[in-house]
Amino acid sequence: MVKARSSTARPERLSRRRFCGAVGVGVGAAMVAGCGHREAAPARVTGAPFEPKAPSALRSTLYEKLWSSKRVLEEPGFPTVLYVDLHLVHDDTSAQAFEAIRRRGLRVHRPDRTVATIDHTISTEAPALPHPNPSTQALIDAMRANGRKNRLRLYDVGSGKQGIVHVIGPELGLTQPGMSIVCGDSHTSTHGAFGALAFGIGTTEIEQVLATQSILQWPSKTCEVRVDGALPRGCTAKDVILAVLAKVEIAGGTGHVFEYRGSTVRALSMEGRMTLCNMSIEAGARAGMIAPDDTTFEYLAGRELAPKGRAFDEAVRRWRALATGDEARFDKSVELDASALEPMVTWGTNPGMGAPISSRVPDPASPPTAGAREAVARALDYMGLCPGDPLVGRRVDVVFLGSCTNARLSDLRLAADLLRGRKVKARRVLVVPGSQQVRRASEAEGLDRVFLDAGCEWREPGCSMCLALNGDEVLPGEYCVSTSNRNFEGRQGRGARTFLASPLTAAASALAGHLDDPRRWML
Repeated sequence: MVKARSSTARPERLSRRRFCGAVGVGVGAAMVAGCGHREAAPARVTGAPFEPKAPSALRSTLYEKLWSSKRVLEEPGFPTVLYVDLHLVHDDTSAQAFEAIRRRGLRVHRPDRTVATIDHTISTEAPALPHPNPSTQALIDAMRANGRKNRLRLYDVGSGKQGIVHVIGPELGLTQPGMSIVCGDSHTSTHGAFGALAFGIGTTEIEQVLATQSILQWPSKTCEVRVDGALPRGCTAKDVILAVLAKVEIAGGTGHVFEYRGSTVRALSMEGRMTLCNMSIEAGARAGMIAPDDTTFEYLAGRELAPKGRAFDEAVRRWRALATGDEARFDKSVELDASALEPMVTWGTNPGMGAPISSRVPDPASPPTAGAREAVARALDYMGLCPGDPLVGRRVDVVFLGSCTNARLSDLRLAADLLRGRKVKARRVLVVPGSQQVRRASEAEGLDRVFLDAGCEWREPGCSMCLALNGDEVLPGEYCVSTSNRNFEGRQGRGARTFLASPLTAAASALAGHLDDPRRWML
């Protein structure tokens, strides 16, 4: 078993020195306090693909196998130096990190393993034009300049492949089983759907990875999230993860890595699996992952940057070993009966405040602790909801179909099927594809015409209204049904009120002009 970090442990000078030595980047020593300047030496890690090691494979979880395969240096009482196979960067969180290594005279250690895109701050209305906000345009300009200077693969607007970082990684074949993947974004766990160890990092950690291709990390505990049963009509992967979050709440995964297992998970498409893993962080989990199988391999086959021919066959052979062993034990388990689900929607101000669409607004007096009661009361006050009122029928002003959670082609197909031949009643409905490739594929199928004919806006790719950082905002006091991943106070705009839901529930609510059950609209 991988031991979790104790609450009192702290990285010390010795570990920092050894981190500098282990990664083999002498000038990178300036990045970590306590390291001396020294000449560069060859890196001790090559990023070679995972190879199973018997007999421990039978007793190891998927997370433990990946953690073990990425260790550069590990000593008791100190954080582990982990190798990073793929570093994804974007416009919102990388500028400070690039500037920091520039000031120290450093360069990107592995530009071939660093991939960039512009997604968070870019306008989805006119992305090719200068942004009206000068500070936002400065972030976009910085990403372009840093990409050129460091010889990075940058998927900009003119590339034909630009999009949300967690959408383009999988669709291009960058994301592969057995990889360690980091990005300065909370929802990097999306890539865990492929059997990768993927997690979000902060700006200081981005500096570490840019300069060394390694990162200091403490190991996590393991948590099995087992979901069994056939999904009922009107339910999707988004309803599954919202139900999981409602069950474990926002701190239920703290200190753990989730591994999603069970018949429901195996029946999901890769897009559905990405939705599950994407929102693992909303339970406090460090990452979420799913063991790769034939569904994974079929998705990757033929992708632009995936292995080809005999190399692909050999990769699949290795990838098949990426599974939790029969004798492995998780630190804890969560179980969910998918057959008992109905469409889910959030009613509060964190993703764990969710309930079936047919239920009523909860009573703040119901939770067992004073802290929980206070949290519910505050959430209802912000949302303007009254205890006991039905969720169905609550006014909806805006609907947002997009984000790294639900902006893939299959998500847009679901919404279009419900909207086809109908008109929306919500004041505004934004449909924002997750990438330029998704946009082109949608237009080839005529989905754009379905959305436009229904009264929706058909936008260019980007993070858009998920975080109101790019001009797409919900007005104060307005209600928005969103297929994104966070419903925090002000997340979609100052005073904005967010209901998280699936593409089906979002489309149904757009048609009704209020929160509605998608099953009522399904033929």
